[in-house]
Amino acid sequence: MDATPFPGLPVLGPVGYRNRMRRPVTAVHAGTIALSTALDAGCVLAFAAIGRHAHHNGDSAAGVWHTAWPFLAGLAVGLAASRYWRRPVTIVRAGIGAWVGAAGAGMLIRVLAGQGTAAAFIVVACAFLALFLIGWRALARVACHFRLTGRRSEQRG
Repeated sequence: MDATPFPGLPVLGPVGYRNRMRRPVTAVHAGTIALSTALDAGCVLAFAAIGRHAHHNGDSAAGVWHTAWPFLAGLAVGLAASRYWRRPVTIVRAGIGAWVGAAGAGMLIRVLAGQGTAAAFIVVACAFLALFLIGWRALARVACHFRLTGRRSEQRG
């Protein structure tokens, strides 16, 4: 006799159906997560370094860190909120999540930390971070498309 409330459906325990929907993280997927996280952090660090250099504020590592840490914290918030580890290279979920986190939450953290936020700075920061955080994902998508297209044409002979 079947003791489940719904005969024919498997008993899934206290977690429910969500446990079935989780896919295991393979070594390849873990590498993609690590690489995309490193690229995102590198984009934010490049933003801070280029901005400090352009305004002659010094190029020391401590100075770049002082400028970058609110945006890196915002990036972490955005990536976590978008659950980017599920599909780290997607433009819509991970890319926009990273951008909104780094630009939006990062700017908010910057204000709370007492650092300046002029209107022109906000516009430039949003544009740069959008270009870089979403841009590398778009380039990866195009490269993947051409790689797959090349394989198909080779198979046709």
